[in-house]
Amino acid sequence: MKRQAGSVIIIVLWTAVLLTVLVTAMASKVRLSAQTVIHNQEASMSWATLMGAVNQTEMELMLDRMPRPIDEDLQRTADGATRTPAYRFNGQPAELHYPLGENITVRIFDHAGKINLNRIPRRNMQLLIEKRLGGQQADPEEVQDLLTAWTDWTDLNDLEGLNGAERDYYESLEQPYTPRNNPELDTVEEILHIRGFAELFEGVNLEAAFTIYGNTRTVNLNLATREAMELLPGLDEELIENILAYRELDELNNRAEIAEIVPFEELQELSPWVGNNTSNFYSVFVYENIEVDEETLQTLAEKEFPNLDLVQQAYMEIVEVRGFSELPNIHRIDPYGRLPDTGPPRVYEEDYLFDIPSGFSVD
Repeated sequence: MKRQAGSVIIIVLWTAVLLTVLVTAMASKVRLSAQTVIHNQEASMSWATLMGAVNQTEMELMLDRMPRPIDEDLQRTADGATRTPAYRFNGQPAELHYPLGENITVRIFDHAGKINLNRIPRRNMQLLIEKRLGGQQADPEEVQDLLTAWTDWTDLNDLEGLNGAERDYYESLEQPYTPRNNPELDTVEEILHIRGFAELFEGVNLEAAFTIYGNTRTVNLNLATREAMELLPGLDEELIENILAYRELDELNNRAEIAEIVPFEELQELSPWVGNNTSNFYSVFVYENIEVDEETLQTLAEKEFPNLDLVQQAYMEIVEVRGFSELPNIHRIDPYGRLPDTGPPRVYEEDYLFDIPSGFSVD
């Protein structure tokens, strides 16, 4: 009897253990399912908020095409001149007519602030290549080889230029492909397929520097991205940061105003590249802000010119807006678009190369 009782106790104990394990496993599964539901709900709500902001941004671009209200209070310069509303689409956090959620940031980049690969003259491409290879120290033979490879890629035939690259070269690669043989590139990344250009533009955010949309041949410095200006002949880091600082205060509307920042010799190199055009094409970035903890804030505070916007990738659309009576055309969507450099001007007021316009104060 005692042996039987002992066996029963052991069986009961094992049963209790198994039931405990099963209940624990089921509870964990239920908890995991509940967390999954909550996360899916949060993701759905975040996505809906994000898409709402995208639609509001598209509407803002349409509203910008409407005639301005007579009583609209436009931003003005210190001397009373009206600032160009379209110049606010230079990547600064956008303020829309229809307010966004507190945790949402929208940045709009007019493609007039980028270098148009489909409209760049051959001479300008040569100058761009030379700058990437070191300017006056660039090897002329290497420059010409790259320029010829570019010409062979964008011409309409399979005739290979001197030291160029055509169908035979590209089809001999380990992963063969055929050249474009057309001046109209389909994407800015296509430039990396041209012989030598992947190395030439290594480390460059191509989407930030280049565009393939529109018909403009020049870059508007009021809208230009850092990445585009870094490629322009005549501009170095100091001049670029001064341009970014100046356009927070005023506009650069003509050669004389640019000359207040850019010395004469550098201006001679820069002049063929710049204009006052705007475009109908925009890169729209919409994203939720990242909450910054105290440790991160401390790390940022130790930097010379901290950028408090820590987002580097965001939902991105390239849109074409032709008017206020029709919806924008969507040319490209990238849920993980790489943001251009949105950091503040990296220059101190005492190092400005220009006089601060009267009526302005710099905090």
